[in-house]
Amino acid sequence: MTTNLSGEAHRPGRIEVVCGSMFSGKTEELIRRMKRAKFAKQKVEIFKPSIDTRYSEQDVVSHDQNAIPSTPIDSSASILLLASDIDVVGIDEAQFLDMGLVDVCNELANRGVRVIIAGLDMDYKGVPFGPIPALCAVADEVTKVHAICVKCGNLAYLSHRLVQNDRRVLLGETSEYEPLCRECYQKATANEK
Repeated sequence: MTTNLSGEAHRPGRIEVVCGSMFSGKTEELIRRMKRAKFAKQKVEIFKPSIDTRYSEQDVVSHDQNAIPSTPIDSSASILLLASDIDVVGIDEAQFLDMGLVDVCNELANRGVRVIIAGLDMDYKGVPFGPIPALCAVADEVTKVHAICVKCGNLAYLSHRLVQNDRRVLLGETSEYEPLCRECYQKATANEK
């Protein structure tokens, strides 16, 4: 927060996106940034899609079991209703939310809110996922994090689905997905065809 010559507080709004494959630390980074904002005595609120109940129906939980309380939502419009008088808004698993999230995040940032978004940038087929690509385009800062390829140890490119299911959205963990580099992904999918 900065103070102008008249002494009024001014909050510079911004959009920060943390994206990458599964198991890359996106949620861990979101939790870290939100906890730092709370430590700085900022008013924070974190949201997640209500369909994400893998670890908790209420909390945002990383694969390492770090957690922070959150508000489950069904649509991005709910964020505007629930985020009044908030300094920092966090949004986890944003790829599962509707495309209206881009306008919501822009509106919040224009109001002076810091918006931190975490989500998959690609689905299991390597196709850009939900509102994440558009959010990356309008973001003030994009951090792409990487998991480690379970086959060769290089940086992972995307989340390879291990189970036969053609639905785009399939919540899962290590029994359903594995992080693979581009080369190992091409080998794995060549065997599936």
